[in-house]
Amino acid sequence: MRAPADERVIELAPSVLPCDFGRLGEELAALERAGVDRIHWDVMDGLFVPNITIGAPVIASCRRYSSLPYEVHLMIVDPERYVREFVDAGCELITIHAEATRHLHRTLSLIKSLGVRAGVALNPATPLTSVEYVMDQVDVLMIMSVNPGFGGQHYIEAMDAKIMAAVALREATNPNTKIEVDGGISEETLAGCVMNGAEILVSGSGLMAHRDHLAQAVANFHQLARDALV
Repeated sequence: MRAPADERVIELAPSVLPCDFGRLGEELAALERAGVDRIHWDVMDGLFVPNITIGAPVIASCRRYSSLPYEVHLMIVDPERYVREFVDAGCELITIHAEATRHLHRTLSLIKSLGVRAGVALNPATPLTSVEYVMDQVDVLMIMSVNPGFGGQHYIEAMDAKIMAAVALREATNPNTKIEVDGGISEETLAGCVMNGAEILVSGSGLMAHRDHLAQAVANFHQLARDALV
């Protein structure tokens, strides 16, 4: 089901979680200079997941530090309450969890009505059938390869089969949907994700562990992705 190598573009989306929040603007600018493709914001509410991170005002205040696309991963209950705020903050992709909203189709429709792309994230144990009938609204399908809520976790190998199944679902329902993988992405796990069909890779600590030579680390990630397409 994987698209031919010459038709696939693999994007690297670093999570801001490992960044120094005391100098977040500088960190974002450094990521852009290093050659990443987009910026990934993890928003947690302490309810859907144990941790609490940031809200829309922080993202809005950082919009001027990077011209890259901003995507936000809402790990929050009833995300429909805050979608408009994150759009106003400058996010071009709003990803919600299928497990966190009562009316998934309605919320996806709301996101798209605001002129941005809509994404759905699935926890490791959540079956793909939960999004089968809303795929016409899904621009990005995110497979969580860790349990959400904490950075620095190890990739769950059972998600290899789920990524491949997600590609098959995409091909059968909405070929324009991109497959994103979030959790435990490093130089050791990146190639496998790409080979299984991932097109957007979220990496937090796996990338930022190399912050002293960030440009080289980003180049290495991109090269590994290209090699995996051969």
